[in-house]
Amino acid sequence: MTSTTPRRKRPEAIGEAIKEYVVAQALRPGDRLPSEEHLINALDAAKGTIREAMRGLEFQGLIQTRTGPGGGAFLSEVSDNRAMELLGNYFFFRPPTIYDIYEVRKQLEPALVASLTGQLTENDLAKLEAVMAFYDHPPNSLEEEREQRIKELEFHLLLVDHCPNPLLALMCRFPIRLLMSMTVCQRIYSHPYPELRRRGHGYQRRLIEAMRHQQTEEASAIMAEHMCAAQALMEEREAMLQHTFFRADASTSRDYLALNKHLASGNHY
Repeated sequence: MTSTTPRRKRPEAIGEAIKEYVVAQALRPGDRLPSEEHLINALDAAKGTIREAMRGLEFQGLIQTRTGPGGGAFLSEVSDNRAMELLGNYFFFRPPTIYDIYEVRKQLEPALVASLTGQLTENDLAKLEAVMAFYDHPPNSLEEEREQRIKELEFHLLLVDHCPNPLLALMCRFPIRLLMSMTVCQRIYSHPYPELRRRGHGYQRRLIEAMRHQQTEEASAIMAEHMCAAQALMEEREAMLQHTFFRADASTSRDYLALNKHLASGNHY
């Protein structure tokens, strides 16, 4: 029986070997990797192969290279932004819908809240309340309307920051970041929607009080209710926008318009 697993290229194999070395040596972010010359000799590889392997690790966000005296390759922790960017690329050609996102959030965020029992200090709760102050009043402009929607999502990201389970935190963070960046969501946030703000603020106020008194089951139930209500409101507004005719206006990026004009001219190559 033949294996269908593609054979790794030499630079990829070297990259994996370096990762194994990092784990075996218990190296941490900021630690320096062996020099290029050392890697060439130790792995019996060409300079170009080693450099390609290092570029691969740098692309993954695992190392940073510095030039000049004291330079070299240093380990770096993959940032949240980088992790979200890589996950976003995975969904580039099959983006999830609002329905998909909230089906996941309904399962995960009540568990997130339950994991925070005993984790939040009064100062942490005060920071959550400070974020809520951005949308405790009706907006004065469409720009403020959009900013309020983003702040509502930042409230949930603050909760994620305190999650003791790194896998659960990652799984909760990604859907929230999608709601911040997806085109259909940006269109929703650019239109007045007082009910979304009012109900979201109400659920979050109840949630904070339940967490303040360490009422775990109550807090999880409130979050589940919050997610169900948010899904219904978002899907309702999405359906309304789908009935409007798309037109390029001031909110459409210049780059998008330039690309459309170029493609329409037939000059694709």
